[in-house]
Amino acid sequence: MKNVILITGASSGMGALTARELARAGHTVYASMRDIKGRNAAQADAAKTFAEQTNTDLRAIEMDIASQSSVDAAVRRIVSASGGVDVLVHNAGHMVFGPAEAFTPEQYAELFDTNVLGTQRVNRSVLPLMRARGKGLLVWVSSSSVRGGTPPYLAPYFAAKAAMDQLAVSYAGELVRWGIETSIVVPGAFTIGTNHFRNAGQPADAARAAEYHHGPYAGFGDDLLKGLASTEPPDSDVGDVARAIADVVSRPHGKRPFRVHIDPASDGSQVVSDVGDRIRAEFLRRIGQGDILKVKAS
Repeated sequence: MKNVILITGASSGMGALTARELARAGHTVYASMRDIKGRNAAQADAAKTFAEQTNTDLRAIEMDIASQSSVDAAVRRIVSASGGVDVLVHNAGHMVFGPAEAFTPEQYAELFDTNVLGTQRVNRSVLPLMRARGKGLLVWVSSSSVRGGTPPYLAPYFAAKAAMDQLAVSYAGELVRWGIETSIVVPGAFTIGTNHFRNAGQPADAARAAEYHHGPYAGFGDDLLKGLASTEPPDSDVGDVARAIADVVSRPHGKRPFRVHIDPASDGSQVVSDVGDRIRAEFLRRIGQGDILKVKAS
């Protein structure tokens, strides 16, 4: 079935790969990004070129998830052109790297705005459309750091991703009776194939960060990155994340998985998630709300 799909943060990396994979699958895909006539003009042009060369329906669209007015305007354009949104992929995110103490409170707030509040702005614009139709799918791109082997020096990003994951879990139960499914896709730490680590933000308090460059943590950051890279098999492919999302979308309504892991490093996230998700299901059944665990198949 052809779907109208909106992807956040689709200018590069997993977002761009996912947009192309879904377009190849025959869907109408809106690859949202900021400033498509400025800093992301090349990325928007690349999406257009891809669509022309592959005869697919991939469309770059201006949308800043930090602005409710920008989000609302983008969704109105999609509704006008395509009638609505069947699938929303929450992919936008930003990583930072450095000692937790050296990031300012403002930086933490910025990370939470990008990784958590941005999803809320888009939800508030898209969900009324899905609820009116009685059908839809939300795909949340989480992180194995939420429940896996969580290394230091990534605290603001990991904390924001954990908050986003919990938001997704809570939303899942609140949307089931509206006919809206939830799938949480959990990538591991891909150190190659994306700019995630290369473009990671740095602590604003450089003097405080410098204190960690000496003493007991001298060289720790470099050693940590080398250790993370060593856990990733040489044949790992970040494109597997895009293919996993496309597979979720392709499944029949009511038959989609709640959580999917793509983690070549096997950091243990799936083991913990399986337990946590099972306990959640058992507790909901105990309190008489087992029906909110799964959308009825259509």
